[in-house]
This record gives sequence, C-alpha cells and structure tokens, in this order.
Amino acid sequence: MPGPVQSIERAAAILRLLARGSGRLGVGEIATSLGLAKGTTHGILRTLQGVGFVEQDKASGKYQLGATLLHLGTSYLDVNDLRSRAINWADALASRSGEAVRIGTPLDGKVLVVHHVFRPDDSLQTLDVGSLLPLHATALGKVLLAYDADVASQVKDEDLEWFTRRTLVTAEALNRAIGQVRELGWAVEVEEFTPGQASIAAPIRGYGGLVVGAISIAGAVERLCPLADRADPGLVAFVQNAARAISRDLGAGRW
Repeated sequence: MPGPVQSIERAAAILRLLARGSGRLGVGEIATSLGLAKGTTHGILRTLQGVGFVEQDKASGKYQLGATLLHLGTSYLDVNDLRSRAINWADALASRSGEAVRIGTPLDGKVLVVHHVFRPDDSLQTLDVGSLLPLHATALGKVLLAYDADVASQVKDEDLEWFTRRTLVTAEALNRAIGQVRELGWAVEVEEFTPGQASIAAPIRGYGGLVVGAISIAGAVERLCPLADRADPGLVAFVQNAARAISRDLGAGRW
C-alpha cells in the first residue's frame, strides 16, 4: 500500500493551524509553527488559495480559512441545525399523530436518520438515530429522491434491494412513485420496507427552497392507510404542517 502524501499532510496541518488560532497568520508564523521552510509553506498556501481553501488579506498579507472550505463544513452544521430546529415540531407531530416521527437527510445513497421521536405509548421501541435507511423503500427516501437530483443519481436500477414483496425494485416503478411525490408534495410507503408498517413523509426546505431533509411518521398500515392503502388525509396534513413549520424556521420563506 502506498504511504501518506507529505504535501497533503502539510496542507492539512496548515488548515488546522488556521482553524484553531486567531484565524489569520502570516507565512513566517505558519512556517515557524510547523517547522517548514518559508518557500514550501508559501507554495502550499498559494495552492490552497487557488482552490479557495484559504484567503489572503490584501492589507496585511496574512492568510485565513477561505469561504470554499467553510462551505464544505456546512453539511455537518446543517444536520445539527436541522435537528435543533426540528425537535419541538417533531415532538408535536408525534403527539398529534400518535405515531413515531423520524427526520432524515441523504448520506452516501441512503437516508440518515438524524432525529427520532418514539410513538407516544408504552410499547417497546428502538432508537433509530444514526440508522441508514434505503432511499427507494421508505417515504423519507422517496421525498429526497424526488427533490434532489444528486441523490437520485446515486440510485441505480440494479442496486434496488428487495425488502418485501411490495418493494419497488424497477426504475419504471420507482420513477412513477417519485413523480407522484412531486405532484402531491408528500410521499407514502406501504409495506415496502417492513411488513405491516407504513410511513408518510414531506420535504423540509432551507434557504431558497432547497430540500435539506424530510420528516415522516411511521406506524401500522391500518392506522396510517386505513382505506385501500391510501394515506389518511388528516395524518398527511399533520406531516406537511410540521415540515412547513420546520422549513420556515430554516428560512425557506414561502415554502
């Protein structure tokens, strides 16, 4: 196996130094701190500047972390912001619907559960925070597929796994379901992931209307979809109202 790349290690050390210090350092200060030659340090800084990872202050000539690098870290911050903004609304949704509530975001072709509220009864339940769910077999996943082209590009027909006899495992069936989500503004899944269980989900949007996640309720089919697998309109309204409330808190404006 090849060993570590020294220049990348040095670049990472410079970024860590800028992140933990005053936030603005000169070439000499960085070189001294890391035991590097000034020429080497300057070359790495120019490369990092070229890709937007650092910026140079014109007045002082010192360097600081760049906007591009800071933007790369927002996915982690977004998850935490999403969870903190959604907690109260998720609790209220669980209380109103009587069902378990999950909030999910995309991660590596799956749905990452970032928040989970138990069904408000005395039944034995398992916390799902941190779990990865399939995009094609859950209401949360269908919402993310419907509104995020990058997420949709990660799902290929040959990768669609069977979970139950009702799982959508062809591109045609999945595309039809995704189209329906876009038309209705919410998603439903009936026994596609777990026999006897159904879920209803709606998109959570951030600034500019960008979908940053989804919120769902999940429970027994007879409670969520009592008539011919059709989602209960009252429960759909509860989910959509919660999604809109969280979206407003995240700055989604009219959404």
